[in-house]
Amino acid sequence: MDFVYNRRYKGPVKMVILDWAGTTLDYGCYAPAVVFIEVFKRRGVNITMEQARRPMGLKKLDHVRAISQQDEVAKLWEKVHNKKCTEADVQDMFEKDFVPLQVACIADYSELIPGTAETVDELKSRVIKIGSTSGYFTEAMEINFREAKKQGYIPDTNSCASDVPAGLSHGWS
Repeated sequence: MDFVYNRRYKGPVKMVILDWAGTTLDYGCYAPAVVFIEVFKRRGVNITMEQARRPMGLKKLDHVRAISQQDEVAKLWEKVHNKKCTEADVQDMFEKDFVPLQVACIADYSELIPGTAETVDELKSRVIKIGSTSGYFTEAMEINFREAKKQGYIPDTNSCASDVPAGLSHGWS
């Protein structure tokens, strides 16, 4: 018989960790999706909303890379550019297009999802801490945080993709 170690916490809930886009604000998670579409369009490659959304949850740089690696997008890129999409192309799209476009439009998509503030208030009244995490980079998160605060949503702690070496954070400081 194999030994199985099963550690379980049986106490009260102490913290709830919520994602941002599509969970607490930006119902439908449009802010990143519309920007991914525009980034590829600027390179002559028209992608669909479904292709833009497919890798949701990744760090945004990784998301651009993942879109470029989808078979239908990769074929279209090769047709338009007569070469495969390279890591240099991905970095260029992210730095020159994605980051400034996302920063420019993110506040337009920062409306809280109905019930978010009330739910968080209820959890806090029960002395439950609120953590938040996101695949966004720091500059975009600062805007989301500012806009959410205006609407009454203030998590106790926040971590975004820029805070950790690989994507969404799973550790809290």
